[in-house]
Amino acid sequence: MRFTKQNFATVVLGIVTYIADIGADIWVARNYFYKELYLWCSLTLIIVLLSSFVIQFFSYTWFKEDNDVKLNRICLLHFFHGGIFTRYWFALKYGYQAAFKQISSENQLIDDISSIVHKTAIDAMADISMLRLFKTFLESTPQLILQVYILMTSNNSAISQYISIAVSFISVICSTVDYQIALRKSLPNKAKFMKISSKITYLLYKLFTLTSWILSIVLIMVLSTKITFILLVLFWFGGICWTLKQHTEFCKSTTAEFVYRTMVGIILIFTFFNIKGENTKVPLSVYYGIRALTTSAILCACIFWKSQFNGKINQLSVITTVALTLVSGICFLLVYYRFFHPRNQCTQDVVDGPEPEREEVCRISRFIMQ
Repeated sequence: MRFTKQNFATVVLGIVTYIADIGADIWVARNYFYKELYLWCSLTLIIVLLSSFVIQFFSYTWFKEDNDVKLNRICLLHFFHGGIFTRYWFALKYGYQAAFKQISSENQLIDDISSIVHKTAIDAMADISMLRLFKTFLESTPQLILQVYILMTSNNSAISQYISIAVSFISVICSTVDYQIALRKSLPNKAKFMKISSKITYLLYKLFTLTSWILSIVLIMVLSTKITFILLVLFWFGGICWTLKQHTEFCKSTTAEFVYRTMVGIILIFTFFNIKGENTKVPLSVYYGIRALTTSAILCACIFWKSQFNGKINQLSVITTVALTLVSGICFLLVYYRFFHPRNQCTQDVVDGPEPEREEVCRISRFIMQ
């Protein structure tokens, strides 16, 4: 495993998008406050804070499990919500050493040290990618839904809303693909995903399926926020049940494992996330089958109760976009699994799978059940 200059650039891009995402949310919340839209301001900030609390919890838990840093200082940094920035510091520190200062040598000792530095940098990048994945579906995606809903139902719009939507959207796509790259970097048989065609296909699959589902949720929110809440809770409950059935063992403590399973349930509301570590043809088909049926039902409801929109949005264009992006996303999903998925080379599945035994297992390999 080698930590490359491209990986270092990815880490730098990640911290830029992370700061931009948080900054855009705070900016739009500030504008809501000055416009006396206190409900929208509160919801925007609550989403940011809840996501940050979860990230600090997992980040500190992992530092505690690793037991290789001074916990008092680390605890203080996490108390002030600086956990992920601390991890970015370590990733940049070791990543710079691995990508720019490490040289090959005939000396076995030097090569061993170089290998350790590269592995440390890769593990740091993997930890960040997992935290970013949590943030994506706890903050960026809900923020996207909220801001698009406000934009569609409000007579007034501001540039901050459009920027917040754009930055959140970029953050969702980048962190989702970044997680796959970090996963394949940390686990064996990753070469297939390293091809640019594989990355683009996976990106388009996630891009279109997420866009379709986000717009579908916004449409049902316009009709009824209560029905939307019930629908999302049902999806979350289904995700939790499936997660419990897999008997995941990601965290060492019972409390952390409970929080992890809750977070996986939330992720499953928005996108498929394999935690089984086996072939996922059946659960993947069931998941997107339910998604397609639910989306179709939402579109039919919007057409039947079109008077509820009262000209707030261009209903036909949104419905058309939802249908086209859903079909396109599933098509790219089929292409990805048929031609680019690592299972064509081994028995692993989309997020993880049984690994050959190794002397030391990185955390990302335990992100799902082994």
